Amino acid sequence: MSAYGNQVKSYIERYQAEMGGDGLLDPHALAEWAYQRGLHKPSMRTVVDAIASDISQFFREEYRTNGDGQRYRAKHAVRSKKGDKTMSLWADMDDEKAPREHFVRSFAQRRQQIVGDCFQLKTDVDVYNGKCPAMQPIQIPLDFTLDVEEMQLPLRGRKAA
Repeated sequence: MSAYGNQVKSYIERYQAEMGGDGLLDPHALAEWAYQRGLHKPSMRTVVDAIASDISQFFREEYRTNGDGQRYRAKHAVRSKKGDKTMSLWADMDDEKAPREHFVRSFAQRRQQIVGDCFQLKTDVDVYNGKCPAMQPIQIPLDFTLDVEEMQLPLRGRKAA
């Protein structure tokens, strides 16, 4: 274990000894406790990463509604590697300067994330079903065409009106 890892382990053990509790650890409560006691002093990089994470979360949660009543996510990210560092660049759909290629890549990456989630869900269901062979297998359809069409119905009705 690294020196940093040993330091963190040490104050986790101290926290558990001082706070007692039920064996469950809240990382936020532990971090606040360690910070208040001067046991963990965040580096500038850690602070910048935390602020950047907050900004990215704000970007993810910004939605707008167009003239047809469609609620859309305003900002979209593209993840890419620069050397050994992974970074995300964000663009606003309403910014005319934002290149189309950014959104092509962003939408393709989001689709790939959905495929990965579906693959993992299918694996989890298959493993669960394998552990319970005497029971009727759980079926999880992965074709979302009808689900998406159903969610679009209220918008189609609005356009006709």
